[in-house]
Amino acid sequence: MARSPFLIILLVVIGGIIVWGIQAGAAERRAVFTGSETCKGCHDDQYESFMANSKKAKSFSSIQKMQKKLTPAEFSDCFKCHTTGYAEPGGFRSAEETPDLKNPGCEVCHGPGSLHAESGDPADLTVKVSIEVCNKCHRSDRVAAFGFKPILFAGAH
Repeated sequence: MARSPFLIILLVVIGGIIVWGIQAGAAERRAVFTGSETCKGCHDDQYESFMANSKKAKSFSSIQKMQKKLTPAEFSDCFKCHTTGYAEPGGFRSAEETPDLKNPGCEVCHGPGSLHAESGDPADLTVKVSIEVCNKCHRSDRVAAFGFKPILFAGAH
């Protein structure tokens, strides 16, 4: 009977190690942001159309122009909508550290692309493009202020 508690503890420890290993494997498969240049490799026509037709593809410059009028907190709050993946794994950190993510790009609408870029499987894109995705940034107050027209319906691809 003295070995029973030891056996239980051993099984709990082994079970914990197994669960940790499964979670670690899942974390390794978590998609991160790569930047629109990565998408361009396979989706050149869509990339060129997006860059030519979407104002958001160059919208980081808009917030840079306003930076002097904003507090540092207000300026960084703009990053949620004027960069790719701000505060997400592999997402925008700063214009110096992550220059390829300093504008909203493909992954804002389609989700982090690292797994898709590796596999080519559309199922590895986690976001289903919809007007709800647009509405995360283009809320009614912002639509009125900036004349938002969703590229979802504008043929940006």
